[in-house]
Amino acid sequence: MRQEQNITQKIDWVTVGLYMAIVFMGWLNIFAVTYHQGENQSIFDLSLNSGRQLMFIVTSGILVAAILIIDRQFYETFAYIIYGFILFLLLLVPIIGKEVGGNKAWLGIGSFGVQPSEFAKFATVLVVAKFIGSIGFRMDNLRNQAVLFALIGAPMLLILLQKDYGTAMVFLVFLIVFYREGMSPFLILIGLGAAAIFILTLLVENTWILYIGIGVIWAVAILMNRRKKLKTMILITAGAIALVLMISSVDIVFNLLEDHHQRRIVSMLNPDSDPLGYGWNVTQSKIAIGSGGFFGKGFLEGTQTKFNFVPEQSTDFIFCTIGEEHGWIGSLFTIALFIALLLRVVFLAERQKNRFARVYGYSVACIFFFHFAVNIGMTVGLFPVIGIPLPFFSYGGSSLWGFTILLFIFLKLDAHRMQVLQRL
Repeated sequence: MRQEQNITQKIDWVTVGLYMAIVFMGWLNIFAVTYHQGENQSIFDLSLNSGRQLMFIVTSGILVAAILIIDRQFYETFAYIIYGFILFLLLLVPIIGKEVGGNKAWLGIGSFGVQPSEFAKFATVLVVAKFIGSIGFRMDNLRNQAVLFALIGAPMLLILLQKDYGTAMVFLVFLIVFYREGMSPFLILIGLGAAAIFILTLLVENTWILYIGIGVIWAVAILMNRRKKLKTMILITAGAIALVLMISSVDIVFNLLEDHHQRRIVSMLNPDSDPLGYGWNVTQSKIAIGSGGFFGKGFLEGTQTKFNFVPEQSTDFIFCTIGEEHGWIGSLFTIALFIALLLRVVFLAERQKNRFARVYGYSVACIFFFHFAVNIGMTVGLFPVIGIPLPFFSYGGSSLWGFTILLFIFLKLDAHRMQVLQRL
């Protein structure tokens, strides 16, 4: 009981401070999106997104209190049960869920709705950490690897059925965690290579150029095989065939995507292809960020913000409000806060005394990094628009609650790392 009472002394207040700073800045910028000069508006007005976001922040505080009160053993002991419950909610979404923004990804009771996919992240982190932290676990065991891919694949597949491709992609970051725990980097390299080939194939108008290039590389590799070993020649040939098949399948994979996802990818690769259509969001976002200059136009003074040039500005494109109103300085400060949070989480993960907590911490860091990098990358045209929020910053209850749960379960585990060492 004394250990639970002293939780406020053991918790990492540096991380808590960074969390509070980011949440507060996000709240102010959500208000800036909806504020109009000359109108009597209050940041606490519940009819505005800022007022509703304040309610989400307050309820997040209640969640934090509950997380810190509950015994740390609860999260490890009930990891599979929590995971199973969230999978059940994901199964319900296509059946009884409601559609918001083109995606049927919400479960609603009256006007209130939650997005189970946001909670699937922390549930999957728990179960992956539980499995990797089990006694006798070896990452080089193929059975263990198959189980891990099944654990991240199940929620990913259910979220793909909701056509929420952005959230589904988040689960790929677990590959980095697996690599940290001893998995061969071969799969990660294959994934990066496949992504590079996919983009290159879309950029090249005549794919025969790529086929000729592969043929030349294959011939050179065969000629350089001085010992003429049959096994080496077979591997080189198999690799060349795999590349040809991969390039040939790009069109098939691309055509399987929804029309609006195809257009978003094309708009990213060629911003001038549809500037008034699917390229509109990114074009206006870049205009807003660029118009802020070095110091910005000032809080509540953004013109692009006020006249709704950028759709989804409270959620997916919240960062362009920072760029317009606070300029390069404000953007740099915001990015620095997120990087500081990421580095702090990695530092805390590395000092954990047991594998469960370490894996959990690295998973949190990877998820935060993916959201941070891709969301900001979307606003400046570096990534296609896939609709994922900026952690603790974008408007939305489900995302704020999900990220808060992710972070504070880890802070709870970190607060009791010495207690774990004493038991061991």
